[in-house]
Amino acid sequence: MNQISEMDDDLRPEYDFTQMPVVARGQGRKPPLTVQLEPDVAALFPDSASVNEALRRLTKLTQTQPK
Repeated sequence: MNQISEMDDDLRPEYDFTQMPVVARGQGRKPPLTVQLEPDVAALFPDSASVNEALRRLTKLTQTQPK
């Protein structure tokens, strides 16, 4: 009788799971932060990267100005 141990790998060698994304699920998982822009503001930015850059610059300006 041929017994298979739990350590035997029966997956094909060509299967590569090293690049699969890991998704957090369950308790303690933070939901993604979403912000809804008003249509007139959204029209000024082509994508989320440009919104982030503008906010970073604004933050930098407001933090460096003397009060």
